[in-house]
Amino acid sequence: MPNNFIFPKEKLWSRRQILKIGLAGTSIASGTALWQTLRNSARLPVKVPPWDATMQAQAALPTLNPMKLLRDFDYGTVKRENGRTIREFRLTAGTSEIHLNSAVSYNVWDLNGRIPGPTLRAKQGERVRVLFLNQAGHSHSLHFHGVHPAEMDGVRPVSHGKATIYEFDAEPYGVHLYHCHIEPVTRHIAKGLYGMFIIDPPQPRPPADEMVLVMAGYDVNDDNKNEYYAFNGLPHFYMNNPIRIYKDQLIRLYVLNIIEFDPAVTFHLHANFFDVYRYGMSMTPTEKTDVITMGIAERHIFEFAFRYPGKYMFHPHQDVMAENGCMGQFEVVTGKEEKS
Repeated sequence: MPNNFIFPKEKLWSRRQILKIGLAGTSIASGTALWQTLRNSARLPVKVPPWDATMQAQAALPTLNPMKLLRDFDYGTVKRENGRTIREFRLTAGTSEIHLNSAVSYNVWDLNGRIPGPTLRAKQGERVRVLFLNQAGHSHSLHFHGVHPAEMDGVRPVSHGKATIYEFDAEPYGVHLYHCHIEPVTRHIAKGLYGMFIIDPPQPRPPADEMVLVMAGYDVNDDNKNEYYAFNGLPHFYMNNPIRIYKDQLIRLYVLNIIEFDPAVTFHLHANFFDVYRYGMSMTPTEKTDVITMGIAERHIFEFAFRYPGKYMFHPHQDVMAENGCMGQFEVVTGKEEKS
């Protein structure tokens, strides 16, 4: 088989080597800080209700708190090399055990200690560099959806303890994803090796409270059927811990369906309709609806605002998925609650 690594196979890197290479470029600034500065200078501020940072998720993963993951975008680190700006990300595959409920634990492969993996974010035309280290026991890889050369396609295995680099230009703009592509691919994805990859358009979208919802399933008895479902890693989390949003605030949901073993899933929002930007590859909506069907690996942007305070459910319209964990609530508030 052809070798698609950026370097010959015998030169797969150790952890020490990849850290040295990653530190070689001249760092300009933290990607998150730089990006937020640019965004704030060009846009009006968006109001986001506070959430309880001490909230404990029912998981063994210390970094897996779905409320934190909801608005956590990884803009990487910006460097400058040979006159060109590079946006660099680091992803490490590992193993963990999470508690799906008080009685059921499940062994997963995680990325940076979380499931789903970090939501990577760049701007169209930027150079993206992903430093991938595999510490998960089995061979793994990272395959990015989007446009890139064949040698960056992430279909060649990276064995345990080894590392490689994926480097390509971010294109086209839209909502994409990344996942392990080692056979059996379905199993490697279902065990947790996936994440969202957002490429922002050259001209920014209007200000909004932006969030990520990744729908996934858990086959805990290896029968190729899911027994549990979840938004952002943990079943029922947003049902028990509603997502607080402000009345009349534009909400922008980046939604990905990565539920393996089920051919399709729907997403339904109660008491409202949302504008659909299919695959995030348009600046104008293609339709308005309150329920949409998504195949495996489909992802879209949904935009909406709520007129009235209260709690409103969101979930797949397949009841078995909703009842077994893939259900949540938005709690619409006016802001007066925080002053009382």
